[in-house]
Amino acid sequence: MANDQHSAPGRGLTDEDIIDIPGLASRWVRLADGRRAHYITAGDKGPAVVLFHGGIEGSSGTAGWRFMAPVLAAAGFRVYCPDQPGYGLSDVSNPAYLDNSIKARNDFAKMFMDALCIDKAHIAGNSMGCITCCNFVVSNPERVLSVMFIAGFLDNIDLTTLVKPSDGKFNPKRYSQEMREAVQWDGTEAGMQRLMDGIIYEPKAVWPELVRMRYLAATRQREARIKAGKAYGTPADVADGPDPNMQQIFQTAGRIQKLTIPMIYMYGMQDVILPVENGYMQEDYAPNIQFFYPQECGHQGQTDQPEIFNAAALEFFRDGKVSWPTAVKANVSLRRPIDPRVVQEPKSGFPKPNPGMYADPESLKVGLKAFDAVPA
Repeated sequence: MANDQHSAPGRGLTDEDIIDIPGLASRWVRLADGRRAHYITAGDKGPAVVLFHGGIEGSSGTAGWRFMAPVLAAAGFRVYCPDQPGYGLSDVSNPAYLDNSIKARNDFAKMFMDALCIDKAHIAGNSMGCITCCNFVVSNPERVLSVMFIAGFLDNIDLTTLVKPSDGKFNPKRYSQEMREAVQWDGTEAGMQRLMDGIIYEPKAVWPELVRMRYLAATRQREARIKAGKAYGTPADVADGPDPNMQQIFQTAGRIQKLTIPMIYMYGMQDVILPVENGYMQEDYAPNIQFFYPQECGHQGQTDQPEIFNAAALEFFRDGKVSWPTAVKANVSLRRPIDPRVVQEPKSGFPKPNPGMYADPESLKVGLKAFDAVPA
């Protein structure tokens, strides 16, 4: 897309309270458990791509993938962006449909693909959607062509080991109590504006229509949860509760590392919610996944840097490899040797690993000069 991709002149909300974006169509499908699932779609031919949005209140397929879906469709893919349970226009008619635990999201993903006769797909997910992708590819590897993870978790996480927002060295915004409260959303439209301002690095991407759409969707889902007596955003959403039987189903440690399915991971250097140091931790135990650390990029990278993320996704899904020019723009990780299976190697060879360059912003600035010495 053009460089003015962040602008939204003349766009409003449809009668379904969704941003009206050319090339995106709003659709519904009935799933096996009886619920009506809402999704946006783009493209009507080619390989299928299923994109899973994040989990902050107000999230949806439209909010998460408004910049990427049209680009992939124009390149010959069929793109599907479902509203996961508890978000967007997802069904609130039955309290069971509000369950957004790991198991519920995994079951939903499978039912959604079944209902649309999607046997195999490329998948991508941001934040909570990253977790959905991780669990789906581990439990349904025969249905996944490749995976693009964006700023989330790959493993059963011990929450006590995470680097806190206040301790992130690359975070350009001081994570104050005010920001913490904004990310939790106070239930108002002004509060949704503050939430978006906090988590999205690029201010131009926070359209008034986006704020309004997210506010209306979040209000609808919150009212349904209150009526059903269901909580939102508890640690159980990540760990899937204390039940050891359920933990066996979604134990990804020691499993995702064994997959040979092509996988890449994009983690914004300026992530406010999950500082990039948490990406380093995941890279250390996932040698089969190629990491990238794009600059001027927060938690929702596909919104902050759409040109870079769109190019990486398109090349990866289409060619099985990210081109060297795109890899450089996306700041392919030099914390370990670059994987030539998923990144195009330049004629002069890849730069040498330099894990020390990721210690702090100044070291990173110096280390990135290694790319300047490598011709495309």
